[in-house]
Amino acid sequence: MIDYEILKAVWWLFIGVLLVGFAVMDGQDMGVGTLLPFLGKDDDERRVMINSVAPHWDGNQVWFLTGGGAMFAAWPLLYAVAFSGFYWAMLVILAALMLRPLAFDYRGKVAATRWRTSWDWMLFVGSVVPPIICGVAFGNLLQGVPFEIDSTMRPTYTGSFFGLLNPFGLLCGVLSIVMIVFHGANYLVLRTEGSLHVRAVKVSTLAGLATAVLFVLGGVWTWLGVDGYVATAGLDPAGPANPLAKTVEIQAGAWFANYTSCPVLWLVPVLGLAGALGGVAMVRAGRAWPAIICSAVTILGVVLTPLVSMFPFVLPSSTMLNASLTIWDCTSSQLTLQIMLFVTLIFLPLVLAYTTWAYRVMGGKLNAEYIQKNTHHLY
Repeated sequence: MIDYEILKAVWWLFIGVLLVGFAVMDGQDMGVGTLLPFLGKDDDERRVMINSVAPHWDGNQVWFLTGGGAMFAAWPLLYAVAFSGFYWAMLVILAALMLRPLAFDYRGKVAATRWRTSWDWMLFVGSVVPPIICGVAFGNLLQGVPFEIDSTMRPTYTGSFFGLLNPFGLLCGVLSIVMIVFHGANYLVLRTEGSLHVRAVKVSTLAGLATAVLFVLGGVWTWLGVDGYVATAGLDPAGPANPLAKTVEIQAGAWFANYTSCPVLWLVPVLGLAGALGGVAMVRAGRAWPAIICSAVTILGVVLTPLVSMFPFVLPSSTMLNASLTIWDCTSSQLTLQIMLFVTLIFLPLVLAYTTWAYRVMGGKLNAEYIQKNTHHLY
């Protein structure tokens, strides 16, 4: 069997990959949905935007479902704490996500302007809310979440929904949605022509620059105003799932300790910044494919930066320090992690291969003329 501590580290990496996959794949259609009421100036242009993501948006939801399922199976205690502490936030996300299939399917059923405009705004809400809340959640993870664990390993959340809406959390939420808009605008640059294409280039430029600025601001804020967590004793990488066995302290600058001890990790936030600036340069140069690759790299860097900063912590507690969850003490059994690993190694390449094929077959430029010629079988 594979060593227990190696399996724990591998599953930390896999869940990070799933989070990045969700942000990259679902991020492009959420970015397009966020821009829909503003970038499309008439019904044809909005239909171009909708149909650019129509073949893929539902398949991209697989990353969200797989990430939640993997978290439940690999980190059951984290899942229990997160889904009780972030319960109302999760409900808001699910309610928003429910609007998306309704908007896609019902928008084109009636040709009335008011009908279609209403569904456009529903698609906007379903696209803008999840990235903002996910960003707010990441901001709160870095600050610590108010929860406690009793001797029977039963977690209790002691905070409130509105307590999550603190200034640093909101900054991370704004960064998240701007980053997603950047990625969605680059996708529109790749798939559209004419005046819609020109407006997408402008939005991509502004969103890319804003992403870079907000990412740097978040890093400076973390350095100056967000204290990190350090396990000072009792943390056994190969030990059982018992968070209460360790001692944890809060220290200023602790979230940068991993970068200090292993300088190569600085490449992760550098990717986030370089991807944003590179994406702006590529889209201004008229190179759509490199631009969307750059925005995907931006998402990779921005999502992985807090995960690397917090390692091995995955859910710090602000009210009961030793209850803070790490990858070493909130995981499932060795056998469970090993079975999951084998299943993932089989099916993840299949998902990637199918996704690549789908984008290759259903790619190409869209314009108003194509929409008008195929109006009866398009959204």
